[in-house]
Amino acid sequence: MFDQLSERLQGTMSDLRSRGKLSESDVDKAMREIRLALLEADVNFKVTKQFVAAVREKAIGEGVLESLDPGQMVVKVVNEQLAELMGGSGRELIFASKGPTVILMAGLQGSGKTTATAKLALSLKNEGKGVGVAACDTQRPAAVEQLERLGGQAGVTVFSQGTERSPVDIAEWALGQARAQELDVLIVDTAGRLHVDAELMDELVQIKKRTRPHDVLLVVDAMTGQDAVNVAEQFAEATEFDGVVMTKLDGDARGGAALSVKAVTGKPILYASTGEKLDQLEKFHPDRMAQRILGMGDVLSLIEKAEKEMDASEAEELERKMRQDQFTLDDFLKQLKQIRKMGPLSSVLGMMPGMGKAMKELKNANLDDRELDRLEAIILSMTAEERANPDVIRGSRRRRIAAGSGTNVQAVKQLTKQFDQMRKMMRAMASGRMPNPEAMLQGQLTRGRRR
Repeated sequence: MFDQLSERLQGTMSDLRSRGKLSESDVDKAMREIRLALLEADVNFKVTKQFVAAVREKAIGEGVLESLDPGQMVVKVVNEQLAELMGGSGRELIFASKGPTVILMAGLQGSGKTTATAKLALSLKNEGKGVGVAACDTQRPAAVEQLERLGGQAGVTVFSQGTERSPVDIAEWALGQARAQELDVLIVDTAGRLHVDAELMDELVQIKKRTRPHDVLLVVDAMTGQDAVNVAEQFAEATEFDGVVMTKLDGDARGGAALSVKAVTGKPILYASTGEKLDQLEKFHPDRMAQRILGMGDVLSLIEKAEKEMDASEAEELERKMRQDQFTLDDFLKQLKQIRKMGPLSSVLGMMPGMGKAMKELKNANLDDRELDRLEAIILSMTAEERANPDVIRGSRRRRIAAGSGTNVQAVKQLTKQFDQMRKMMRAMASGRMPNPEAMLQGQLTRGRRR
């Protein structure tokens, strides 16, 4: 979503860093570029104006221009202000000390509210909580059936009574059931409308009175841009909500809603949907997102994703093999499968620091998850001896592996070269010398285009 904005901002920041000294005119020129980049990303005009003014004030003052590295200091200011714009350090859900924590999901029709309810239920279940969902959207056809199906896939308890009863009564009944079953969390999926109206607000108010939710989350569609911000603003005027769930953040929208909603409504984004699958809902960390937009990566999120998918004993064994230079293609294949579980290749690489330019090359080279399929097919076409010792793979062996994997001899040769370079990188890491990841990927992409 932030690709275009990220590219523009990274270009501007790179220009500042390349200068030994900065003048006020240099800063003003950079501010004009930042203003245009934000407006093109569909960020609210008033929010853009305030953001640029705040950055300029800090960049001109506080001795930034007289510092040893003024360009880097301006980047630091932009990073801090971007994080502040989206909510600072972020906010967690409020959980009750006793009894079920009630989370009320609100939003318009088409925002992805029911799917977001199931995603949030799965996320909390994976944190070890007993979770139930209440199907109170009796307005939209098949909404109840949809939540029953998604709740079943998530493995959480679904409380539903069809579409004939009042949503308010269903919500109250579901809360009683959640208490009786001693669940930790009850998530209430409410009805949406095509627009904010009195009937919608009255229903929400009545459900809030009956269930006394600890958090009311507004679900908004990031793809609708400033309309999403307008909807959030209208909800804020009509009834209190505590935070935002941003859906379709993986789409090709320009990102203005995610950057504007906190400044306009005062309510932070708590979760962001990053894909269609139920497990593709992430806690929203404004500071981490700001770093990703500026090309600084998001190492913490990358580590968290890896920890979820990798067993501790496997990680220790992998570390031992890396230290002792015993890493094989079998281990490499295991890592490829772990990467697949962590999400799309572009998303994973985007969390690595310094990968901005390389990610652009990645797209130009059409290197995506199909590349992982190709690598996996080549490795599976090798014998156990060849996977343990790729140096034996020559002439006739390459032809046999290429035929077995549906690729060509050059592709097999390229994989063994890449693997050899990976082992060299691991040896360097073990000795405390870490090579430049962007330069390495650039080299891989250049060779890939020659194939």
